[in-house]
Amino acid sequence: MNHARTADGMLIALDIDGTLMSFGGTISPAVREAVTGLVEAGAHVVLATGRSVVATVPVAQDLGLDTGWAITSNGAVTVRLDPSLEDGYELTETITFDPEPALRVLSLELPDALYAVEDLGRGFLVSAPFPEGELGGDHRVVSFDELCSAPSTRVVIRSPKSTPEEFHELVERVGLHEVSYAVGWTAWLDLTPGGVSKGSALEELRRALGVEPFATVAVGDGSNDLEMLRWAARGVAMGHAPEAVRAAADEVTGTIDDDGVVAVLRGMLSAVK
Repeated sequence: MNHARTADGMLIALDIDGTLMSFGGTISPAVREAVTGLVEAGAHVVLATGRSVVATVPVAQDLGLDTGWAITSNGAVTVRLDPSLEDGYELTETITFDPEPALRVLSLELPDALYAVEDLGRGFLVSAPFPEGELGGDHRVVSFDELCSAPSTRVVIRSPKSTPEEFHELVERVGLHEVSYAVGWTAWLDLTPGGVSKGSALEELRRALGVEPFATVAVGDGSNDLEMLRWAARGVAMGHAPEAVRAAADEVTGTIDDDGVVAVLRGMLSAVK
């Protein structure tokens, strides 16, 4: 497989939670230093995350990525970062779907679950309060009918009584064919428009930026990173990622506790020094 030999002009897609940021919400100085070095070397460093826009932009700014691009809502929203804009960004691509069919069928199976629909640029409409810190932005509790009423970029279902395995089985059983889905580490299910993923959004961005396919790298740790890791010429899974994610990658680095992403980023930097 051909890999770019220098960072200049590369597209480097990085997941946030569990990749750049610890599960406790910390980004290490070593990660910041490596990201800054790659940007200075001419790479397109792109955050690619399941987070909403309002939960992604502060992380980008914390990393010094105040210009460039970010992929949010698991590929449904593409953002151009620009500090001259009022909010520091603008939406350049937004893909929505009708959440009602999926919400109705899932609510029959999981009547006690928490449901959230992204309220783009603000936060989420929720069926009931989520645990603090789990969703970014503002939250507004609304009726279930209102949750179902408007096109959305992302739906979140949280069911503490369910396991990830039960979520997988549920999706297969009810046949959510019109959406894409990713099951989280715990009782968490993300729904996005059918055919949309981090990988599909990154491919659109790659073409727009004129980056060659061989000059792409992606690092991630979750099931919502599978398409992104397969898309990249060099897909790197974090060491703590589930087996299916590690199997989809070209290589595996250290865990989040080891700051495994740093070795990957420094390796690309060393090629230009």
